[in-house]
Amino acid sequence: RAQPILLGHWWLSHYWALKRDIERLQDLTKRVSVLPLGSGALAGAPFALDRDALAKYLGFDEVSQNSLDAVSDRDFAAEYLFVCSMAAVHLSKLAEQIVLYTTAEFGFFELSDAFSTGSSLMPQKKNPDVFELTRGKAGTMIGLLTGLMSTLKGLPSTYDKDLQEDKAPVFAATNTLLSILPVMAAALRTITVKPERMRGAIDSTMMATDLADYLVAKGVPFREAHSMAGRVVRAAGENQVRMEELPLEAYQAISPVFEADVYQVFDPLESINKRNTVGGTSLQSVKMQIAECKMQNSK
Repeated sequence: RAQPILLGHWWLSHYWALKRDIERLQDLTKRVSVLPLGSGALAGAPFALDRDALAKYLGFDEVSQNSLDAVSDRDFAAEYLFVCSMAAVHLSKLAEQIVLYTTAEFGFFELSDAFSTGSSLMPQKKNPDVFELTRGKAGTMIGLLTGLMSTLKGLPSTYDKDLQEDKAPVFAATNTLLSILPVMAAALRTITVKPERMRGAIDSTMMATDLADYLVAKGVPFREAHSMAGRVVRAAGENQVRMEELPLEAYQAISPVFEADVYQVFDPLESINKRNTVGGTSLQSVKMQIAECKMQNSK
C-alpha cells in the first residue's frame, strides 16, 4: 500500500497515457506523408518529373530526398506498429487494474453481466473477459512490432523482397486495435464503482509519508523523519494497533517533536488535499486536470 488518491486521479492517469498515444499517431503523419514516387528502383527516375507537383496532387506533404533511402524505408511501418503497441500496452495496464479491482479481495468495481461470463466449472465466478482479452492482445501487438523489426534489421540498402512482410503486421495491428477500442470503451461505461469498499481499504500506514512530512514541517531533516515514521509503523505493528491508536506517549518516546496534533496526519482526505500542486491528487488539482482535458478536447 502506498498513498491514498482520488479515484478521479486514477482514471485521469489513464487518460493522459492514451492522449499521448493519439498525439504520437498524429505526429507520425508527417513522416508517413512523404512521397517516394520518382525514386525508381533505387537511383531515381531518368525523366523530367515534377515530384513536388506529384506530391501535391496525390496529397503528400513533401517528397523524399534520397532515392535509395526512399525505396528501402519502412520506418513509417515500424513506428506505426510501435504507436499501436504502446496504445495496446496502455489499454492492457488499465485492463489489468480493472481485473484486479473487480476481484472479491478488492471489490472496488463490479462488472456488468453484458461484458463478463460465468465460469464453466465454478458457479461463483464472474470472468472479466473483455479486460482479459484486451490484456492478451497487447502481447500480440508487441509480437507484430518485434517481427517487423527483426525483418528490417538484416536488410541492406534498397528494396528487398523481405519488405513484402511489412503489410501483414500493419493490417493486423490496425484490425486488432480497432477491435479492442470500441468494446473496451463500452465495457468501461458499465462498471459500477463501490466507494465504500475503497474507503474500507484505507489504512493508516498509507499516511506514513504524511507522518514524515509532518516531522519535516517541524524542522526535522527528511532522512531522520523517514526513520522516525518507520519506527512508528513498527511500533504500531508490534502492538497490533493502528498508527492513530498509538498513545501520544508512544510517539514522544520515539521523538519529543511529536505533539498532540500528530493525529491529524491520519485523515485520508487531508492527506489527499495536501497534494495540491499541478498534477496532484487533491480535489482542486483533479478538477483542474478535468478542466484542462475538456479545454484540449474542445480544440
